[in-house]
Amino acid sequence: MALVLIVDDDPQMLRLLTDVVEMDKHDVLLAQDGALAMEYFEHQVPDLIITDILMPNKEGLELISEVREKFPAIKIIAYSGGGSSDPESYLEFASGMGADKVFSKPMPLGELREEIRSLLTQTVS
Repeated sequence: MALVLIVDDDPQMLRLLTDVVEMDKHDVLLAQDGALAMEYFEHQVPDLIITDILMPNKEGLELISEVREKFPAIKIIAYSGGGSSDPESYLEFASGMGADKVFSKPMPLGELREEIRSLLTQTVS
């Protein structure tokens, strides 16, 4: 069982992703933005982060950058609906900053679940 940190400012998305992660019996931490997410690192370090890109306070790109600098081994999945812009540009930045996998909204949940399994297997290996 792994610890997965889900970061999104949308409560419905947090619930949906929690359900997906808990299908495989992983523990879940929730944060509404990147600043709150980083507070968890003072007490426990997750095995995987699933983060939206566009959020208030500290957005996903900042979170990815900070995590990569301080905790380079943590696996990261980033996603975006793009807001008023094209989601692909945000996702390219996220990949360039170190996200292990990126998805556009709406995410294919089966593929997301498989990617979570794959990345967590790499973490344990």
